[in-house]
Amino acid sequence: MGAWQELSTLVKGRLEAASSSERSVFAAGVAERLMSRREALPEDEQAPFTTGLRPLLNSVREGALGDSTAFAAVNRGVAEYMLSDYCHNDGQDGPDDADEAAAAAVLFAAHAYLFGCADFAVWASSRAVDAVDQHREYLTEQEEQDPPDPDEALIAELRRQLHDLDLIAARAAELRHAKFGLPIDASIRLRVELRAPLSGRE
Repeated sequence: MGAWQELSTLVKGRLEAASSSERSVFAAGVAERLMSRREALPEDEQAPFTTGLRPLLNSVREGALGDSTAFAAVNRGVAEYMLSDYCHNDGQDGPDDADEAAAAAVLFAAHAYLFGCADFAVWASSRAVDAVDQHREYLTEQEEQDPPDPDEALIAELRRQLHDLDLIAARAAELRHAKFGLPIDASIRLRVELRAPLSGRE
């Protein structure tokens, strides 16, 4: 097993051992990084379905950090997706917009927040890993910088995820019941302490 596969297994184990609230914060941070990267592309390269999920992602982030009023918005956003043409069993014959990395990560983050299952956070992690090669290809096409070595890029992404899990674990006791609402001052403090570190692309 290679170094990045070992790190991926470690991330999965950490997520399975974490509380559902910790997993929600983690998945939201991963989705935000992928969404921000997508939104930074030229307008004609942005995926409308993906960028249209921005309000849902914002609600997930608010809810994961203690705003219980966000639950209804997340629930509604997921329901709208489930009832749309983008949620289908048509395979290659159906629209694939929801399978774009950032879009999938947002949907997994929303499900992680609503249902608390470890699998959704693990799948969000995997989509960020999948997106590494796509980002390398983009950098190559732009010819602005040499893309990193594939294995090094995968290792960097997974180390980033482990670092995120460390930041979240340090606040595990406070986050444990965040889905059900936190005092406003606690929620604001957690946003300051976690949102930028978890969402930054570097």
